[in-house]
Amino acid sequence: MSRIDESRPFIPVNIAVLTVSDTRTQREDKSGASLEKMLTQAGHKLAERSIVKDDIPLIGKQVQDWIDSPDIDVVITTGGTGFTGRDVTPEAIRPLFEKEIEGFSTVFHMQSYDKVGTSTIQSRACGGVANGTYIFCVPGSPGACRDAWDGILKYQLDNRHRPCNFVEIMPRLLEK
Repeated sequence: MSRIDESRPFIPVNIAVLTVSDTRTQREDKSGASLEKMLTQAGHKLAERSIVKDDIPLIGKQVQDWIDSPDIDVVITTGGTGFTGRDVTPEAIRPLFEKEIEGFSTVFHMQSYDKVGTSTIQSRACGGVANGTYIFCVPGSPGACRDAWDGILKYQLDNRHRPCNFVEIMPRLLEK
């Protein structure tokens, strides 16, 4: 059973949040704001926050810049994971992955199913690793962001989480 080992000191990570939307502005970005609030309340540092249009080159460039930055440990994108013609976040991000974290999508859908039932199949949430940086793509609703954070990321980005977590293996992500 998973648990938090309170005897270990918490290690904050640097997280960048990218909202993918053709219509939202910083002021209207409830999902990005929700992620920012949750991650900072958990003790992590918001490294950067940005909004880009639903455009494969724009999304890919912003995420690649963050992957290349030694000051960013995790990237979370919100939006663009549906099926419409403008939903292109997975197409922009998956080519950047060195390794995909298939379990992220599976567990996200398990969490989401409890809230929205079969409607969870309309999301193409995904996760992966590139250049030692974790990348997670979640849907653009605040509820979906909450499901991803509260159900998965809050624990996996906490080095005290047992039996294992993403933080403790960060130093080994670049091993050859």
